Amino acid sequence: MPRSPQVRPARRARAKYAALAVATVLLATAGTVGASTAYGSPAAVQPAATADDGARIVTETRIDARTVDLTVESPAAGKTLPVRVLLPAGFDAQPDRTWPVLYLLQGAHDDYTSWTRETDVEDFLADKDVITVMPSSGPTGIPTAWWNYGSSSSPDYETFQVDEVMELLRNNYRAGTARAVAGVSTGGYGALAFAARHPGAFGAAASYSGILDTTALGMPTVLNAIVARELQLPSLLWGSPILNRSIWNAHNPAAQAEQLSGTRLYLSQGSGIPSIDFGNLEGAVLEGTLWVQAHGFANRLSGLGIPAEVHFYTGGSHAWSSWQREFKASWPTLAAGLGLTG
Repeated sequence: MPRSPQVRPARRARAKYAALAVATVLLATAGTVGASTAYGSPAAVQPAATADDGARIVTETRIDARTVDLTVESPAAGKTLPVRVLLPAGFDAQPDRTWPVLYLLQGAHDDYTSWTRETDVEDFLADKDVITVMPSSGPTGIPTAWWNYGSSSSPDYETFQVDEVMELLRNNYRAGTARAVAGVSTGGYGALAFAARHPGAFGAAASYSGILDTTALGMPTVLNAIVARELQLPSLLWGSPILNRSIWNAHNPAAQAEQLSGTRLYLSQGSGIPSIDFGNLEGAVLEGTLWVQAHGFANRLSGLGIPAEVHFYTGGSHAWSSWQREFKASWPTLAAGLGLTG
């Protein structure tokens, strides 16, 4: 979703990057990439196991003991993209173990660092036995395959995230087969779209203020505005919501909702107005814009007999202050989908 100046956070430099720049860490060699790497220093990764389509990790930057930034060359997206990975605390000490994978997806006009920059997710997950991956969704933050009038060279962020990134994690970071996905705003769209479009691939999916029915009243306008803000033609995404309705429906979580059967689901959405966050009126209005379509999606699931944990709350705003709370509330759902006890 477009973020207002009030919502957009300042780009804070993390002091530990510089403080740890002179330290080094020995990466585990069994099933991992890299060798001795200085914190904060990018290191070329050669050789490293590639994905089936040739996607490969080009560089690895060890930020701290658990945080690794990867640069991935993606044939699907047709470009090189960044990915942040949070390793479980026991990763190096247990070189023969595989780990479930939690995806955390960014919102619109943000980047792959947003979750660690804006929340305490690094601390929250410190005692959780899970690899957490935060892949780039491109400048719009919409993790999907772009139509681009049928061009074969259109960027495909969905294949990049769902297939390429996961295969690279399995080949190089001992990722197991269990995974769950959660996201904010357009990332919430991605979480439910991924789970619906890849039945059985994700044990759980959570959306925080996501666009869950892309063809609901007003939602094509919202998506078009997101694309236009990045100086792209809105029709490049999925074409016309009327003339290319089949393409829109193929990527619409609501239209594909029956495919969510068997996936643990968590949905949260605020009403925006009235909001206690009076300093972010625009964010409250933006949150309220998504209220009706979120209810429609929940009703669609109910009509299909698909259970979901739903939290619709009064107020709130389209901002991390709401999303951090909702992520923690959704953790039991995500953990169950990952095969974890808590």
